Amino acid sequence: MKETFFLHGLDSSGNGTKGQYFAIHFPQIKRPDFTGDLDERLEVFERLTEGQNNLTLIGSSFGGLMAACFAIKHSTRVKQLVLLAPALNYFYTPPAEKLAIATLAVIGTHDVITPPALTAPLAEQSFSNLDLQLVDDDHLLHHTFQQLEWEKILGK
Repeated sequence: MKETFFLHGLDSSGNGTKGQYFAIHFPQIKRPDFTGDLDERLEVFERLTEGQNNLTLIGSSFGGLMAACFAIKHSTRVKQLVLLAPALNYFYTPPAEKLAIATLAVIGTHDVITPPALTAPLAEQSFSNLDLQLVDDDHLLHHTFQQLEWEKILGK
């Protein structure tokens, strides 16, 4: 069975703007809340997904960092990644070999928190099946987020 999780940003929650969008339009998407540092968040997420495979992870900012780190450690369990302004420029090292996981990375060209000049090359070093979209937006992706073809992205 396919499971989809939305992983929120550092100072957000599963009920933030993006989380609320998913709650309304895709209620099957799980939107857990995380606190603490990266390791603490990943530990909680590993417990939440124990025994689950065929995972789709939608990660926003720090949640994108979480999703990428989880995928490196559990590549056989992750089917798809959707990285929204992923914070790959923080605490992240690309894997030794690119992961073949289907990955969509959406990065705003005006993002000063996770700038594309830093994050795009890290995504390219990490994923061999990468759809990298640089969009005319900032870190929050407010102009782009709801315009993404979520039905198609999520295979609904």
